Amino acid sequence: MSEPQLSVRSTKARDLAHALARRTGQPINRLVELALEHYDQELRQKSARPPIDVLSDLMAEGRRAVPAGTTSAHDDFYDEHGLPR
Repeated sequence: MSEPQLSVRSTKARDLAHALARRTGQPINRLVELALEHYDQELRQKSARPPIDVLSDLMAEGRRAVPAGTTSAHDDFYDEHGLPR
């Protein structure tokens, strides 16, 4: 009886797999196993994190997209008493 097969129809995946196999000397099936195990472990760790840590990461990711020198000040919308103009 033959082993189950996994077929991935992606040129990029094929090229990456062959390049890694050449660089590491590992067979492609082992590289796929390692990659899937690593991704599974990463997802499990993320899901086990406290929600505040996930939120902090999301906020940091958002801050990276903001140009340097940008502020959140909206002083031009309010008068000297803090009331809307």
